[in-house]
Amino acid sequence: MNQTDTEISNRSWVARMLDSIDAKIARLEEFIMATGIILMAINTIVNVISRYIFNHSIIFAEELNSTFILLVTFAGLGYAARHGRHIRMSAIYDHMPDKARKILMTVIVAVTALFMFLLAYYAIQYIYHVYSKGRIMPALGIPVYITYLWVPVGFFITGVQYALTTVKNIREKDIYLSTNLKEHSAPEIEV
Repeated sequence: MNQTDTEISNRSWVARMLDSIDAKIARLEEFIMATGIILMAINTIVNVISRYIFNHSIIFAEELNSTFILLVTFAGLGYAARHGRHIRMSAIYDHMPDKARKILMTVIVAVTALFMFLLAYYAIQYIYHVYSKGRIMPALGIPVYITYLWVPVGFFITGVQYALTTVKNIREKDIYLSTNLKEHSAPEIEV
């Protein structure tokens, strides 16, 4: 095996490992989002039926839906990053040459990954602060900090997604907006 074959073999191994990690995270996010949305819908429907049939709302329905909203929102961060669905301001970026866009995209996703990890760290600090206060949800009777546990998990998973995109941009020739979404070259503008 010559050096080129070894490089291709190493690249294939790394690519397979990154794809495997990405696929596992994707399945986890999809499960969390689907479960959260279904449970929120069931909770809301049961609450509406209870209100109209028994003339009383379920007292914990609002708190439970708030928890599901946090769950879906922060699981959705990683999902949006994986599919390149975050808002981008690309007016200047689109007019840059390919090499400059590649460098800029790599820097953007690397910095975004770092910010996501930093936000996960601050979310953990906040959860610890809420935990130390001992706040309890009045209707459910569970500690408030438990409902916030999804926040650092979502930030961390999103950070991993952007980190994987950074690695993919460094290793591959093409420009990637996410691990599985290549950038499509903007049409040349003639003046």
